[in-house]
Amino acid sequence: MTDLIGGQVQVLFSPMPSMTAHVRAGTLRALAVTAATRAEVLPDVPTVSEFVPGYEASTWFGVGAPKGTPAGIIDKLNNEINAGLADAKTRERLTDEGGTVLPGSPAELGKLIAEETDKWAKVVKFAGLKPE
Repeated sequence: MTDLIGGQVQVLFSPMPSMTAHVRAGTLRALAVTAATRAEVLPDVPTVSEFVPGYEASTWFGVGAPKGTPAGIIDKLNNEINAGLADAKTRERLTDEGGTVLPGSPAELGKLIAEETDKWAKVVKFAGLKPE
């Protein structure tokens, strides 16, 4: 980010929340968003998929716990996290920075992780990438 603002690099792929304030201030110019749909906070910025059909790459965050954590603790954590995400001020803050609030269950997060793993495994295989 510092090198982009300072002119040492020409482009950066970065999560929306870290970029939104700079775009609004005019310090950076957003070329496109990598999500499947335009960002509500930057509606004039196109998606990459408008130029490269089918392209979609989103950053997401989840909360995990060690294997074997009792179900009651998992349920309590999930309920409290979802309550926090339902709070109007929290939601507003996250969406104002370009985030999308997605409360859910541990099963839904597990499904998302499986889908993302499958999706990116195909990309790695297609590109012939190998660990170094």
